[in-house]
Amino acid sequence: MSTPKGLGSWAVIIVLVSLLAATGFVVYRGLTVGDAAVPTSGYVAMALGVIFSLVVGFGLMALIFYSSRKGYDEPAVLIREPRPDRDDAPKTPDAP
Repeated sequence: MSTPKGLGSWAVIIVLVSLLAATGFVVYRGLTVGDAAVPTSGYVAMALGVIFSLVVGFGLMALIFYSSRKGYDEPAVLIREPRPDRDDAPKTPDAP
């Protein structure tokens, strides 16, 4: 059974739908500009930007999986140093 949506949920949905509509309008206007020539350097810059973004994304995902597999994502554990004045300190043999 679904719960009724509150005012905040509807506000988020309205904002997201508005952003989607604005994006669609900008895409439509960009595709119907007419005769807009893009130089070769523009295509090279766009290709390099896409490749760089993919490399960074793949690298970060690989680091996430690596750190998860190696246990670096586990919660920190406090390791207390033994103090000689406490009873739980390891006993050292007395020197002769």
